[in-house]
Amino acid sequence: MKKFIKYIVPSAVAVLSMGMTSCAGDLDVSPIDPNTTTSGENLGDNLLNKCYANMAVAGQGGANGDCDIDGLDGGTTGFVRQLFNAQSLTTDEAVCAWGDAGISNLNFGTCDASHPMLAGLYYRLYAGIDYCNQYLSAYGGQDEEKTAEARFLRAYYYSVLMDGWGNVPFATTISTEKPHQIKRADLYKWVISELRDVEGKLSAPTSAPKENESGYGRANKYTDQLLLSRIYLNAKVYAGVEKYDSAAYYAQEVITKSPYKLHKTAKTSNWTAYQELFMGDNGQNGATEESLLSLPQDGISTTSWGTTMFLMAGSIDKNVHIKDANTTGINLAINPWAGNRMKKDLVEKWFPKDDAPETGAYAMPAAAGDDRAIFDSEGRKLENTATTQFTDGYATGKFNNFYTDGTSAHATDLPDADFFLFRIAEAYLNYAEATARANNDSPTPRGIEYLNELRARAHAAQKTSYTLNDICDEWAREFYFEGYRRTTLIRFNRFAGNVNYNWAWKGGVLNGTNIDKHYNLFAIPEQDRNANSNLEQNPGY
Repeated sequence: MKKFIKYIVPSAVAVLSMGMTSCAGDLDVSPIDPNTTTSGENLGDNLLNKCYANMAVAGQGGANGDCDIDGLDGGTTGFVRQLFNAQSLTTDEAVCAWGDAGISNLNFGTCDASHPMLAGLYYRLYAGIDYCNQYLSAYGGQDEEKTAEARFLRAYYYSVLMDGWGNVPFATTISTEKPHQIKRADLYKWVISELRDVEGKLSAPTSAPKENESGYGRANKYTDQLLLSRIYLNAKVYAGVEKYDSAAYYAQEVITKSPYKLHKTAKTSNWTAYQELFMGDNGQNGATEESLLSLPQDGISTTSWGTTMFLMAGSIDKNVHIKDANTTGINLAINPWAGNRMKKDLVEKWFPKDDAPETGAYAMPAAAGDDRAIFDSEGRKLENTATTQFTDGYATGKFNNFYTDGTSAHATDLPDADFFLFRIAEAYLNYAEATARANNDSPTPRGIEYLNELRARAHAAQKTSYTLNDICDEWAREFYFEGYRRTTLIRFNRFAGNVNYNWAWKGGVLNGTNIDKHYNLFAIPEQDRNANSNLEQNPGY
């Protein structure tokens, strides 16, 4: 069974609640039962666990408990769910059929300062920062490795804020004082400095742990290096400086010196190695050799509607065939949510001539010549003509709760599939892109080798050369629906402004239109600005 934390002490919560004034005046973080106590020897570990659990569950009670963030439900603040909304719905990857407030703006890529779901992600990130600040205040220095983990997590939370909102409130201590806003370039420098400082203080495992083994679901030196590579790759966006050599260096460190590797060999002939990364038993089927940081889920003990459950149920209807021609669904006895499906533009990464056959997700990889093409076209339209019609677009079965060997999952209503927040595949793409940018639009021979390794794992055809445009498409094929796309498109200057790279419903137009460049940053939530007079809105809002 996978568990993060049962309780957090009331005394810590009281301080955290004061710290949350840094985000939105009346926001509060509290346990399900404020009278619950734990033994003194576990308080520090429990609080550190909470720093992690903030990304995997909505609150102390799991899927059916209260949300840690008062005034917003667990679904609205679920980290993975809102990372998907921010990174996929706003881009050429996905469109959502639901009528929830804010969905249409996400579909169009035009969100404003009152957007409820982006506010949910924003406050979820600040909740994580406050948990980390509280841990560092109360227990920092007692254990060097755990202190480094808390600092890494805090830097990661700030990196997501830096990526999405740019100029954000900044505090490294718990205080009742309203924090001041930090400039994006200065936050970039701080995040890099933190990650460089803790790099040698984090654990350096000699093997990749599976779930229930020591170190699983915890950050280590190589997670830190992969995040450094990611941020250096985006340095021109964040701080106006090119750090491609550094991005390539850290990617290479992870690839050549860490125990992590691409998961290339499937456990059985029923599924491909790529599919095994996203299945109910991905913590045990061998796929963890690729995951540098996992967010554990368990149908019984660690549950959430906003993590892999959202990615599974939100992306299918009752007619999706993932396993075979006779089996529908994702191996959960629930009504599918029929919300998110692929935009035509994502399908065209595999079928540029719009000639995908009408078949189930189980057969599409063979038709595409690429194991990553896990989508269902039966009874569906390629065109996303009506945003509110789920069958106007192909459904993806990338995430499911089947077990590789056919055995039963822990529960029938919530999944066991963990979410791999950091996969080593990213290092391969980071290296290839960084060397291409530093080498006149063409990756080095080693960069080409790394791209071909990703394609070989997916049984896709090998290529002798790649342009940056090719690499941008390869990012889409490898990481669709995993929370990367908006960042990628902005880095490639394909998102906002006069870029002339458009997709279905961009700017609210079926065939897409350019959107103003100020959308490269999200707006600071209006409730945060109302609560903190130190904050200035991002330009254009």
